[in-house]
Amino acid sequence: MSKTKVVINGILGKMGQEVLNTICSEPNLVPTGGSDYTAQQGELSLPDNSGKIPVSSSLESLSGFENSDIVVDFTNASGALSAIRMCCSSGKSIVVGSTGMTEKDIDEVKILAGKSKSGVFIAPNFAIGMAVMMHLTKVASRFFKYADLTEIHHEAKIDAPSGTAIAIAQAAASGRSDDFDSNIPEKQTIAGTRGGLHQGINIHSARMPGRVAHHEIVFGELGQTLSIRHDSINRQSFMPGVVMAINHVTKNPGLTIGLENILGL
Repeated sequence: MSKTKVVINGILGKMGQEVLNTICSEPNLVPTGGSDYTAQQGELSLPDNSGKIPVSSSLESLSGFENSDIVVDFTNASGALSAIRMCCSSGKSIVVGSTGMTEKDIDEVKILAGKSKSGVFIAPNFAIGMAVMMHLTKVASRFFKYADLTEIHHEAKIDAPSGTAIAIAQAAASGRSDDFDSNIPEKQTIAGTRGGLHQGINIHSARMPGRVAHHEIVFGELGQTLSIRHDSINRQSFMPGVVMAINHVTKNPGLTIGLENILGL
């Protein structure tokens, strides 16, 4: 059986390196190239010492792109959108873990994926436990009037709140017919203490070394609270979901958003 040929966009980043390690260990996948804006044109030795792959500063200039079947993107919103456009125009599939794309961007991706034979998979988080958390959040949300959401990430994360936190808030809101109630204090000694607000859900972001990705939503009702929490201790937690997405998107053209949609939740 032939192996699926994978190019990694953002290959020199922490997630890109984790994806490369995983691709090398999967029997049905093989890395064929990588791009990163910090890369010099040349070659990169594979972590399993099985050889080298071409690397470049962009997908457009990458010699391994034409020979690939799929791109895995962990860059940023603009880099991901550019990669999606390129893949759809060349009939290649793509898995995107970059966050920050707007509703306008997603609308464009829907059109691109619909017109091409490409499979496009986008997820704000690839941890299977996070997909389960979002499912449970949606189920629980209609039974409680109040909700606070806290997310904690490493200090180098560029956006706040995280794309995953926004997706959790959207999951909570989708389970209700109205917004959550939100306490508005008469006096707020320090501005912003109650966090950002999304349909009545207060969202709090923390950034510090020693963390990877941590999300907790706490629902409140008279005399009780319900907490749903997920912790990614390291980036390996995302890799089973990435592999699932790769295997799914190569067989399913069109746009799929969210790991929960291939887990049967």
